[in-house]
Amino acid sequence: MNGAPQGVLVSDYDYVLPPGRIAAYPSERREESRLLHLNREGGGLDHLRFGDVLDLFRTGDVLVVNESRVLPARLLGRKPTGARSEILLIRPWTDGAGRFFDGSEEDRVWQALVKPGSKLKPGTEVEVADGVRIQILDSTPDGGRVVRIESAQPVSEVLDTHGHVPLPPYIEREDEALDRERYQTVYARTPGSVAAPTAGLHFTEGLLDELALRGVGIATVTLHVGVGTFRPIEVENPADHPMHTEWYRVTPTSAEIVNAARAAGGRIWAVGTTSVRTLESVARSDGRIRPGLGETRLFIRPPYRFRAVDALITNFHLPRSTLLMLVAAFAGFEETMNAYRAAIEGDYRFYSYGDAMVIT
Repeated sequence: MNGAPQGVLVSDYDYVLPPGRIAAYPSERREESRLLHLNREGGGLDHLRFGDVLDLFRTGDVLVVNESRVLPARLLGRKPTGARSEILLIRPWTDGAGRFFDGSEEDRVWQALVKPGSKLKPGTEVEVADGVRIQILDSTPDGGRVVRIESAQPVSEVLDTHGHVPLPPYIEREDEALDRERYQTVYARTPGSVAAPTAGLHFTEGLLDELALRGVGIATVTLHVGVGTFRPIEVENPADHPMHTEWYRVTPTSAEIVNAARAAGGRIWAVGTTSVRTLESVARSDGRIRPGLGETRLFIRPPYRFRAVDALITNFHLPRSTLLMLVAAFAGFEETMNAYRAAIEGDYRFYSYGDAMVIT
C-alpha cells in the first residue's frame, strides 16, 4: 500500500486455494508425494517426486529433523449431565509454566483447550471412560483451561488407550486408525506435540538410510508443536502479532554434528519450519549453534538474516500464517508467492497431508 514493499503486511500473504485441494489423507506411500523445488540462485522451479530430494544433497551436508512425537491428546467424554465434551491437552502445567512431557506424576496437570468452552468451567468433571475423568481446575488468560487427569493409569496409557489424534481443523474428518502411523514421522521419538512437524512426514527409513550412505549427516532436535501454529494472524502489521511459545531442546551431540559440518563447508538442511525455529533460536552470529533447552517465541519474517539454515524442506502453508512468512523470509517474498501460484496451477495437494516444497 502506498509504495510499501511487498511481504511486509499480513494481507500480502493471502492466496486463494481452489476447493478440494486440501489433502484429507496422506499419499499412499510417503516418498511418493510431489516435491516443488525452488532454486534461490536462479529462481527456477522444478516439479519432482519427494524421493528425488536425494539428488539435491551433497556429501558433507547435514539433515536436521524434529523428532517430536504427536500425542493422541484429544480426549472425548461427557459431563455428568450427559453433554458431550472435548479436551485437547496442550502441554503439562507445573506452577503456571509449561514443561516437557516425561510421564511423571506431575504430568497429570495440563494446559488444555476445551469444547464447549462456555460450559466447562472450573469445578466441572468430564468422564472419558470408566476410571478416567478430567477435572477442570482453572481458566487461563487466553481462554484455555488447566485440567487434571484422574486415573489409576499412567497418563501415557490413558492417552494411548482413549486419546484421539488431534488432526488439524482444516482436515474435516474424524481421526482414523491410519492416522496413528501416518500423522507421525518415522523418526518421532519424544512425545509432546499437538500437531506433526509435517515436512518430515514424507521421509522413510529407506530415504534416511540412503542419505547416510551418500555421506549426509543426520541431527535431531526437538520442538513440541503447539496449537498456536494453527492460529491465524488477526492484525495487519506482523509486529503486532503475539507469537506463540514452543518448547525446544538441542542436545550437545546434535550441536556438534551441525557445527562440524558447517566448519567443513557442508550445508545445513532443516526439515520443516519447526527445525528452522529451533536452529535459529540457538544460533550464534557465526552460524554455530549452542545446545540447550527452553522456550522460543522467535517470529521469522521478512527481512530476516538466517544464521544456521542453508536449505529448507517444508509443506505448503495456510494463507496469512507465520509459517508462510518464515518461508518467504528464507526464499524471498516474490519467489515464494510465485511458487505457491505454480503449485496451485499444478494441482499440488496442500497442508499437513499434502505435497512438499524444497528450497535450496
